[in-house]
Parts: sequence; structure tokens; C-alpha cells
Amino acid sequence: MFVCRVKYIYFRPLKYRNIMKIVHLGESNSILNRFVSELRDVRIQKDRLRFRRNVERIGEITAYEISKDFSYTPCHITTPLGTALMNIPDEQIIISTILRAGLPYHQGFLSYLDYAENAFVSAYRKYKDRLNFDIHIEYIASPSLTGKVLILTDPMLATGSSMELAYKALLTKGVPSHIHVASIIASRQAVEYMRENMPQDKTTLWVAAIDNDLDEHSYIVPGLGDAGDLAYGEKSD
Repeated sequence: MFVCRVKYIYFRPLKYRNIMKIVHLGESNSILNRFVSELRDVRIQKDRLRFRRNVERIGEITAYEISKDFSYTPCHITTPLGTALMNIPDEQIIISTILRAGLPYHQGFLSYLDYAENAFVSAYRKYKDRLNFDIHIEYIASPSLTGKVLILTDPMLATGSSMELAYKALLTKGVPSHIHVASIIASRQAVEYMRENMPQDKTTLWVAAIDNDLDEHSYIVPGLGDAGDLAYGEKSD
């Protein structure tokens, strides 16, 4: 049982300035880097179960880091021996993912933010020829986003266009108060794309690693390959 009495908001220096906050979690040494390195390793990534679990673990760590940016309310918690004053997150959270590679990543977030609502978007590349493609969105399931904090997750942020389209599709369900975009590996091009195309005053980008290049197929280099295939097996065209 808990009773919330007085609300206050922790000061978040960058969140309300007119600039996108970018958090590169891999810049500081932590166990996160081991999980990312195993995702990249061609020998280890052949184990689909381990690959999915590492994606999930990275989601858990990222959810923990993002939670530091939430607003909190002090609450009196009743224990068997008395009461304890605890700071409890009070924002309404929606975790959204892009199918299918995002599913284990989403589960990692949900393991820590278990009180969150959930949204799902299908986005896929439809190739015009060997090198050129459009992004198509065919399915969306989401609660109302109005006034809530949206965490938009996808393990690979290659060009950024899928993430932007997913966000625009979700706007049909309302306008969130803040957007956290979370990816495991992003290209520098995608980071800049997010900076230019997402709301600057209320978007935070969280990544575990940033790679320099994209190949002719718009895959991240060095990246890790196709995250969906590595997690669930190759799909037929």
C-alpha cells in the first residue's frame, strides 16, 4: 500500500531545452558493452536464444537509464514496522516497438517498466529493386498517447526513416508529452536524421553504440547483420 501526497519533479537540465538530447550509453564502460559485443560476434550470434536474451538484457539496462529521466512523487509506503518515504515514478509510460526484431528489446523494457502500456507498429522495407526501397506501415495497435511518455524502441536504427514513420503513425493515437527513442546500434546518419526530423524540444535518443557507415543496402556497418533474422530465423521474400 502506498499514499502519494506531495508532487515534485526532478530537474532535468536538457529535456526542456530546444535541442535533442542524445545519450550514448556505450561511451562509458559497463556490462552493457559485453552484451553488445556478443550481439555483434558472428560465432556467438548463431545461438538465437542467446541473441534474443542479450537484446532483452540491453533493453533492461536502457529502461533503467531512461527511468532516471522520469518525474517522481514522494510516497509513504507502509511496511510491517512503520512507513518509508520513497520516490515513485508517476508518469504514464507507453512502450512501443517496431515488429519483428523489436520484440525481445521491447520485453526487456517491459521487464523493468512493468506498469507501462504497450503499442506495436509493423514497418518493413519494400524493395523497388536490389538497392532502393520504401518503408511501409500496415499495422498499428496503441492506447491513447495524449499527455503520456512514449518510449519508441527498435534495436537497429539504420536510416531513421522507419522510426520516424512509426512515430507519425502513432500520432494518430494522440500527442505524447515526451518521446524517448531507444536503439541498440545506430548509424551516424540515423542520429542526424533523428535530430532533424523528430521534435527537438521533447525527444531524447538513447543508443548503446553508434557506427559510422551504411552499406549500399542501408545496413549498418559494422553493425551486426539482420537483427530480425538472427532473433527468429530467416524470412522468405
